[in-house]
Amino acid sequence: MSASTATGIVHLSDREPALSGAEMVSHLVPPPQFNEATFDTYRVDPDYPSQQEAKETLIAFAGLAETPKRGGFFSRAKKLPDVKPGVYLDGGFGVGKTHLLAAIYHGMRARRKYFGSFIEYTALVGAMGYKNTVELFRGADLLCIDEFELDDPGDTMVMTRLLGELVASGTKLAATSNTPPNALGEGRFAAQDFLREIHAMAASFQTIRIDGVDYRQRKLDGHAEVLTEGAYESAVADASRTGVVSDDDFEALVAHLARVHPSRYIRLIENVNVVGLRNVAPFIDQSAALRFVAFIDRVYDAQLPIRATGAALDTVFPDEMLAGGYRKKYLRAVSRLIASTAA
Repeated sequence: MSASTATGIVHLSDREPALSGAEMVSHLVPPPQFNEATFDTYRVDPDYPSQQEAKETLIAFAGLAETPKRGGFFSRAKKLPDVKPGVYLDGGFGVGKTHLLAAIYHGMRARRKYFGSFIEYTALVGAMGYKNTVELFRGADLLCIDEFELDDPGDTMVMTRLLGELVASGTKLAATSNTPPNALGEGRFAAQDFLREIHAMAASFQTIRIDGVDYRQRKLDGHAEVLTEGAYESAVADASRTGVVSDDDFEALVAHLARVHPSRYIRLIENVNVVGLRNVAPFIDQSAALRFVAFIDRVYDAQLPIRATGAALDTVFPDEMLAGGYRKKYLRAVSRLIASTAA
């Protein structure tokens, strides 16, 4: 997201963002934080060999290991005897799946390629219609899908049907998983559940497991930072003199998110430099909590600092939610909230 020269205070709960189909397509590129993501800049954790193995496999998938040099790095890369048109990256949050997905996007020599979240692609189908979306992507060399969802059967089947048509026309696919861990196995992707969901697409994907520790937690510990009312007022005032800061009551913003499609959350924070939240409180409604997770994903992608009062943002998901089927999503959001309040 490009920096704005504007200054002042805005209220996200007052914004009514809209996105046309063409604007949605223009956003199908990696988030700004991954503009320079490459395989070379992926930091492998030596304690988890699956990270290096995944990196080598994906280098081959991206077509970057075709002419290995004797004794060089690529000479150690594992060969794929049967290269499939799609790779599916499975692992916990913070192990670099999105970085590797962006590395594929940047590294693959492709004339037409797209990068977006599962939500963005399904929203595009809703805005343009299924047939027009197929025609838009037909002939594309590469489609990258971040955070492939399995918790909405309708959207999942629409996407798998779309991907099936694109694979048949020669498009390569790369996706990361975001599966409910209690349903599919804690921190793991259950291949059989996925295969049942995508039916004929099963043979198109190679599932690649990536283990590891959340890289954000390698540097950050404790809770999300909470400001006093006075410190918050000062932070908002300071930020408003050099850029645009949003200032919203937490409950009001959460209510507003219910009226905005998640695909438009990126427009909701457009030209904002700092996000301010007053009176943060734990969720009691799971639908509201999941919408907030989607919102935080966009805030984190844009690398926006968060300033907040009330409850610590990493405590907004109560134990009963953390023990449920969306535990993986909530823990990813907690990690990102801690990092964003420390920024």
